[in-house]
Amino acid sequence: MEQSLISILMPVKNSSRYLTDCLNSILNQTEENWELIAVNDHSTDSCESILADFSERDERIKYFNNTGSGIISALRLAYENSKGEFITRMDSDDLMSSDKLQCLKKALLDHGAGHLAVGLVKYFSETGLGEGYERYEQWLNGLNGVGNAFSEIYKECVIPSPCWMLHRNDLNLCAAFIPDRYPEDYDLCFRFYKAGLILIPSNKVLHHWRDYSNRTSRTDENYKDNRFLDIKLDYFLDLDRNLDSELILWGAGKKGKYLAKRMINMNCEFEWICNNENKIGREIYGKILQSEDRLNAGNKTAVQIIISVAQRAEQGIIEKDLIEQKLEKAKDYFFFC
Repeated sequence: MEQSLISILMPVKNSSRYLTDCLNSILNQTEENWELIAVNDHSTDSCESILADFSERDERIKYFNNTGSGIISALRLAYENSKGEFITRMDSDDLMSSDKLQCLKKALLDHGAGHLAVGLVKYFSETGLGEGYERYEQWLNGLNGVGNAFSEIYKECVIPSPCWMLHRNDLNLCAAFIPDRYPEDYDLCFRFYKAGLILIPSNKVLHHWRDYSNRTSRTDENYKDNRFLDIKLDYFLDLDRNLDSELILWGAGKKGKYLAKRMINMNCEFEWICNNENKIGREIYGKILQSEDRLNAGNKTAVQIIISVAQRAEQGIIEKDLIEQKLEKAKDYFFFC
């Protein structure tokens, strides 16, 4: 391990259209003590030749061809060949703000081990951004701007995968890239949370996230909805489930049904409620759906509620009701979407 050196780990897969701009954004960093470990994951375009050209131009850039397959395998290979005290990630189709590495490193030097440095992100696209991406950007930056992202970890991935940095020893304590589980960035996010790493708030946009139609997160089977739900449920049961509280699942849509079926298969006891009058009283998977009044029936038993309702307006109504009942977010109730 080389003191003060930053190792940038970057899987590369068929991103030749954007790779040169990405690499130039790394070369233009105000922080100069870095190494880039790029792993070409069986690209069929000109990625390898671009990486070869840049590695000849700057000895800080090193590239390997993936001996396995997929992002996790590429990250493992990159990490095995890295030497830095500080570790960060990069996506080969994105751009770094010029002071990204400097800001993340300074935050870690100021706060020490046991901390996770993050930055704000900015989406951009040649074809324009949808409302959902703009909303996600605002939500994500709002959380990381005050350092309380883990309070919303069951909703969506709260740490932008290419915009974090931490000490190598802390990453090792989180099992680095050993687990073979996708979505790998979300699983790692939960392992940061499990390890008790402290988030360092940020007020600067340090990473520019490119969106386009065939981005991996849009097209790869490893990033389908149910993969996210599996991770949420498994970590909730491991980290935040209070067995002295009654477990309630709220919502009987597609996600609610998936969670219910999985909990039944796991022999996990729960009650199931919803707001849909057409479903209340029905039996699904052997469970009778109950009204939300189930929470207001004078039962003083402690509860934990998994909320799978997707509509944002309905979520707001539900949360207002739960706050009035003096229930605490991220302790008594958890939004899973």
